[in-house]
Amino acid sequence: MSQGLAKRISLEDGIYAEVVRERYNPLIKRRELELLISHELKPTPMRITLRMQVSEALGVDVKLVYVRSIRTEYGIGRSWARIHVYESVDRALEFEPKHIVERNGGVSPFEEV
Repeated sequence: MSQGLAKRISLEDGIYAEVVRERYNPLIKRRELELLISHELKPTPMRITLRMQVSEALGVDVKLVYVRSIRTEYGIGRSWARIHVYESVDRALEFEPKHIVERNGGVSPFEEV
């Protein structure tokens, strides 16, 4: 893993995510992560939790992290998440669709776009 990203990220009590794939997109200037989230006997983690824990693990501002999708496998307690991490807020707002920005709570979880 590059730039100090832990291979395993603890999300909540008994819930953790493993980075399955990480790719840097130099044209868009963002990191593209695919996470496998284990949450046996617990609900799928919320986007805001994923967003905040990934930003903490990467050491970047939460405003640069966008959860694109979370797909939960039925009855297994396992989910897949796609996350984009940008170098700047302007770059994120230029490439992320409006509905993705809104689903992630705007630019940050406590501010509106």
